Amino acid sequence: MKEAFSLRTVRKKILMLSKLAGLALIFSYILSTGLPVSDDASFLLWLGFVLLLVLGIDFFMSRFITKPINKLNASAKRMAELDFSAPCDLSSADEFGDLSASLNTMAENLQQALVRLEDANTQLERDVEKERFLLTERKELVDSLSHEMKTPLGIIRAYAEGLQDEADEAKKQKYVQVIVSEAERMNDLIVTLLDLSALESGAVSLNISRFDFVELVETVAGRLLVDAPDTNFELQYELPNQKIFVRTDRQRMEQVLSNLIVNAKKNVHPGGVLRLELTENAGDLHVAIFNQGRHIPADNLPKIWTKFYRDSGAEYSGSGLGLSIVAQILSMQKLPYGAENLADGVRFYFSIPAAE
Repeated sequence: MKEAFSLRTVRKKILMLSKLAGLALIFSYILSTGLPVSDDASFLLWLGFVLLLVLGIDFFMSRFITKPINKLNASAKRMAELDFSAPCDLSSADEFGDLSASLNTMAENLQQALVRLEDANTQLERDVEKERFLLTERKELVDSLSHEMKTPLGIIRAYAEGLQDEADEAKKQKYVQVIVSEAERMNDLIVTLLDLSALESGAVSLNISRFDFVELVETVAGRLLVDAPDTNFELQYELPNQKIFVRTDRQRMEQVLSNLIVNAKKNVHPGGVLRLELTENAGDLHVAIFNQGRHIPADNLPKIWTKFYRDSGAEYSGSGLGLSIVAQILSMQKLPYGAENLADGVRFYFSIPAAE
């Protein structure tokens, strides 16, 4: 019974309004004709009441139908333009209210779907970019190997051909040693290049641990500088007396130190100074390796960190990958590094935060 007389639908509101308007017309006509006035005056009074009634009906029709429709239309237009920032604020207990709630639910679902779609699209772009990067890396790896293998392969072929026709056993032994040496050079080149490509592509990650960096420097320097039989330079060094700990990849930092020290040994003048410095300042460890020798042309300083860069005056003794690996390992940790020409040589340096 209560539901039958409720106004929860637009249809019932219109029917109720039309019935009330009809009753009001009848009542106003009876009232105006019953007044002790002339027929013309009675008609004018009734006409005025009719006008008021029309205005009232127009007001209620606007409130119940026109305004809700306008709000729904405005919300639908915003949603059609994929603007879900402002929900429809229509609140009424009829079909318009239900439609408003449905529109808001649809907008929320569409917004969530768009967010998921954007996330999926972003991930797809990353995957495509990663795949493109890997393809580029593979191509660069093949091209680099093809280019760098020409020289050792040429040497091996030449000495192998010479070995076939050589009768002198001493020369044969020398040729064999050259072939073995070049084969080892090719193997080292391939291993180093694969390692660098893995670092650049993110295929390997750093194994972080806490260790004494001073002890690491002493170990690497002792193996490459102090215990080396081919030493032909004056070694100078400055190291802290106390232990200083860092948090990083010990094996990779040993690789960094080894490559920088080997580079300094190759470029120091015979009898010149090779100086290793490890100092602490403001919570950072500063590592510097200096060698007396030829300056690096200023234009080439940024290039020394690129793959296969070789100084024009260098002999064919390195792969041209050592400094590239140094740059990649330090860059992965966002550690500052660089190289600079000093008055009588070249200084390589990098810094690493000390750990508590």
